[in-house]
Amino acid sequence: MDKGSSQAEIKKAYRKLARKYHPDTNPDDKDAESRFKEISAAYDVLSDTEKRKQYDAGPQFFGGPGGGPGGPGFDYAAFQEAIRRGGFSGAGAGPGGAPGGFNIFDLFGGSGAAGFGRGEPPARGADLTYVLNLSFDDSLKGVTTRIAVDKDVSCPVCVGTGAAPGTSPATCPQCGGRGVVSENQGFFALSTPCPRCGGRGSIIETPCPRCGGAGISHATKKYTVKIPAGVKTGSKIRLKGKGQPSAQGGQPGDLYVKVQVAPSPLFHRRGDDLLIEVPVTITEAALGAKVPVPTTDGTISLKVPSGSQTGKILKVKGKGAPRLKGGGQGDLLVKLRVEVPTKLTKDQKKALEDFAKLRQDNPRETLKTGR
Repeated sequence: MDKGSSQAEIKKAYRKLARKYHPDTNPDDKDAESRFKEISAAYDVLSDTEKRKQYDAGPQFFGGPGGGPGGPGFDYAAFQEAIRRGGFSGAGAGPGGAPGGFNIFDLFGGSGAAGFGRGEPPARGADLTYVLNLSFDDSLKGVTTRIAVDKDVSCPVCVGTGAAPGTSPATCPQCGGRGVVSENQGFFALSTPCPRCGGRGSIIETPCPRCGGAGISHATKKYTVKIPAGVKTGSKIRLKGKGQPSAQGGQPGDLYVKVQVAPSPLFHRRGDDLLIEVPVTITEAALGAKVPVPTTDGTISLKVPSGSQTGKILKVKGKGAPRLKGGGQGDLLVKLRVEVPTKLTKDQKKALEDFAKLRQDNPRETLKTGR
């Protein structure tokens, strides 16, 4: 936890540590009571808005009892007493007899004089993204496939330690293995990553001849990936811990397999629904008919109502794409397109002319009324 921590984060950390180190829950731990007091003393300052402002502003704003440069309302003597009661070891002495070299945030997960932390945790390895191209059919039915990923891996010679075979990393002499160094700012101390070891707490005196001390090398790794039915372009499958390794010995990153689905010549996807455009003749649209319609698992016979117009959509339930969440399938949406013949035989032309003579309504009548 650092100076940027919010009140909610501090409160959450306090409750967790208070439960962990409360004397009633640790009757056999002789240090539990002193640790609990340390936590309570620090929380007393950080949970108070004005005291927190004094802390964040820095040591130059702290004054004496009754106000001073720190402003009215800050009880400096009471704060000193809380620190004394906390029993901070190795705090030293700052101006006016106040403990120096102490970072309050160390009590809530940091790495300072109170001894709860051990430096910054090693940096996590980077995540990787692999783009997997899928056919439309495979995206609907799901598939298990193998992928080859170019990535960093632990060096096979030093097994990731970075040290030459027969040797091992040594404790950093500058930070003593803590991974951080403290800079005295008077009343408090600011902890920063150790410049000698980069926060690892150890140094490599004899680097590995294969990786030069990095602990990693380059290789192509193959993984088996199970793609669930119903994925679409942009879907991601996470392979935990298969990303880049950490150069500092921390947790590896993750590998994300991002799906890219090829378009279908027949279907257009709308969420979990599939849209297909089906041509029908003038007579089929006018009189109604049963027409064959392709689906993803065969052909069905679909009833076209009489009087259907171009653009009308008929829904076939459960013939869409599989749902990734919740199970089941979407629907098949059949969009009708009435085909007007461009070439007519003599008999066809006469038949249409006779039909036109028999037709009583005028489709353009609404243009006259505006309705």
